Amino acid sequence: MKRSSRILAASAVLLSLAGAASAADEHAGHSATTAAAAPMIHADLIGLDGKTIGMVMLQETPAGVLVSAEAKGIPAGEHGFHFHQKGVCDTATKFDSSGGHFTGGDHQHGYMVATGPHGGDMPNQNVGADGLLKTQVLNSGVTLSPGPKSLLDADGSALVIHAGVDDYTSQPSGNAGGRIACAVIAAAK
Repeated sequence: MKRSSRILAASAVLLSLAGAASAADEHAGHSATTAAAAPMIHADLIGLDGKTIGMVMLQETPAGVLVSAEAKGIPAGEHGFHFHQKGVCDTATKFDSSGGHFTGGDHQHGYMVATGPHGGDMPNQNVGADGLLKTQVLNSGVTLSPGPKSLLDADGSALVIHAGVDDYTSQPSGNAGGRIACAVIAAAK
């Protein structure tokens, strides 16, 4: 009797471990599939001289778009960091070719405005004396999937670093000054 109880108990333990392992494998497979299926964009970040100074990576997440950026040669201080309307980074226009801020809807510019922020708004970025920028920002106001908040519309969009700090209030762009770096955000061809 004791032996059959031990066998029964051991069988129950093995079955529960097998079920847990199966559930873990199923969950791991789902996560890998979800991550692999999530849209991801890589783009070069260029300076006003047209040379590559860094890179930008955007990845769709369930909560929005995770924006990762690294750059060198950025002046020390705080800088406005926004998505702009068009995927054009023409140095001859000092990146004015990228248009105004991407809105993705009817919101106004700025975190300190009752009707803001719009989809192009992201926090200012602080660059140290070494000129290096390394950041990650989650932007819940945009997507890489089709729709009105998509950065990947027919003319794409751009990520722009401004010369000055965004005051989070002034319309239409936060009084952040000129544009000093730009990355074209477009679907892979």
